[in-house]
Amino acid sequence: MSSNDAASASAHEPPVAAAGRFADYVELTKPRLSMLSVITAMVGYLVVKAPWEWTHFIATMVGTSACAGGVASLNQWMERDTDAKMHRTADRPLPSGKVPDGAAFVLGWGLCFGGCFLLFALASPLAAAFALATIVTYLAWYTPAKRWSKWSTEIGAIAGAFPPLIGYAAAHGGMEPLGWVLFGLLAFWQIPHFMAIAWTYREDYSAVDFPMLPVRDRDGQTVALWSLVNTVAVVIVSALPSFMGDATWIYFGVTVLLGLWFMMRAVAFLRKDGRDQAARKLFFASIGWLPLQLGALVIDRLFLV
Repeated sequence: MSSNDAASASAHEPPVAAAGRFADYVELTKPRLSMLSVITAMVGYLVVKAPWEWTHFIATMVGTSACAGGVASLNQWMERDTDAKMHRTADRPLPSGKVPDGAAFVLGWGLCFGGCFLLFALASPLAAAFALATIVTYLAWYTPAKRWSKWSTEIGAIAGAFPPLIGYAAAHGGMEPLGWVLFGLLAFWQIPHFMAIAWTYREDYSAVDFPMLPVRDRDGQTVALWSLVNTVAVVIVSALPSFMGDATWIYFGVTVLLGLWFMMRAVAFLRKDGRDQAARKLFFASIGWLPLQLGALVIDRLFLV
């Protein structure tokens, strides 16, 4: 290799390292999970059918995204000790040493404060209040509860159901029953979704003594039954807009079809034989059901009501 080639190769090394470090910080914000908060906040915003203002909409989405990323960073900062003991989380930025603990703490609070300020200043005070409720509920209630409460999944479902209220409050300035329907929909949906995850990784959670249901229920029958109960509940809640006059009966028909598919996967989870495979199928069904259901509501609200 010539000296010029060596110099050229050396010149390219720092950007590669910098890019890798930036990716670690991005990973700390759990972008895929944070995107769920942004999407559900967007749904809350769109179903209001408010006069469209791009600046207002973008501020709402950016503020929600910042809060979600901040909560994810602080959650990992609080759980770095248990993350280090589980196979599925040991390579996260903090337990692996890719990001310093202090940097994660500063990044998390910076994003949370910045997101709440943006929502308060450019969206609505109520939207900022719901964002703050998300932060407090997730960090002060759900994250500690994972270590001592058998109801931690349900507590987490409450914390994770606030984002559509952020979007609804930003677009409306207040709150109506349809906003609370979205809250209930997301809260109930999270139970079968996370029960399927927790059953799949129950050995990891058992290793750190998290007292969640899939750890305590060794044969999985109660886990499966509780998943089915909440799946039925989320389908019922999803159908409410048609009875409230906020959606058409076309939306109701779509809800029934999607609900039957979702419930079939939850019923399959009840069978002891093949329960591990059924859990994975329920997980993927939950991922597919949510955007289809929310998309049907948005389309119905914007074009048919």
